[in-house]
Amino acid sequence: MDDLGYFGPDSVTWRLHADPMQWVGGVRALFLLSLHPLAMAGVDQHSTYREDPIGRLQRTGDYLAAVTFGTKAEADRAAARVRGVHRRVRGVEPESDTPYWAPDPELLLWVHCGEIDSFLTVGKRAGIRVSAADADRYVAEQVTAAELIGIPRELVPSSTAELADYFTATRPTLRTTAAARATARWLFVPPMPTLVQLATPARAVWASAAGLAFATLPRWARRMYGSPGLPTTDLGASLTLWSLRTATSVLPAQLREPPAYRAAKRRAAETPLRRLSAV
Repeated sequence: MDDLGYFGPDSVTWRLHADPMQWVGGVRALFLLSLHPLAMAGVDQHSTYREDPIGRLQRTGDYLAAVTFGTKAEADRAAARVRGVHRRVRGVEPESDTPYWAPDPELLLWVHCGEIDSFLTVGKRAGIRVSAADADRYVAEQVTAAELIGIPRELVPSSTAELADYFTATRPTLRTTAAARATARWLFVPPMPTLVQLATPARAVWASAAGLAFATLPRWARRMYGSPGLPTTDLGASLTLWSLRTATSVLPAQLREPPAYRAAKRRAAETPLRRLSAV
């Protein structure tokens, strides 16, 4: 059963992470994560996202795919690689002169909570059927992902109520640093080759995606970036996500579903046959 990974086809994690709208969730997480000064300093001083934005996003996507849809062995290897990278990431946040080290469980927990909150929020707003019990189950399932990256289990929220309490407790430590503002500007207008900008709609598509991701942030987070947290923004974002998801639902599976998810479904279909052949 290790072939089905840490979650499996009956998990809420598979249901949420396989949805094509979660690329918006990923960008939302970046906006949210940038509000933690120490986490933002680590990204600003050590990440290659400016020099190699596509490669950086691809590596992050590959990691999430391995942990979500890979076998347990694939998830373990991916997590070990990331933990190895984190051990080399240390420095000082320039505005507060506060030292940081990436393996700090508190920093890892901020990243973890920002990601699962983003995937859950975008999934629900896009129209994925997620009951209150499903949402709690998803947060509880993701405790395993947190442990893989090095966060002690007892620190990790295991329900939506605990996740909300975590954000309430953490908000006083958040700040919009110069690095956070620069990253937000970069997310809205990342560099692109001139030919790509002129010959394709990539610039307009990305700007729309970034705007949609920003609009799904909590109102308090939007206000920290200097944007009014208007309720109409929330409604507009939800309607747009729902419309986009409805439009993509008619696409063939090979265009709509992540490759790692399709591979995981094939393994799940083959697993009963392997068990029978071993009897």
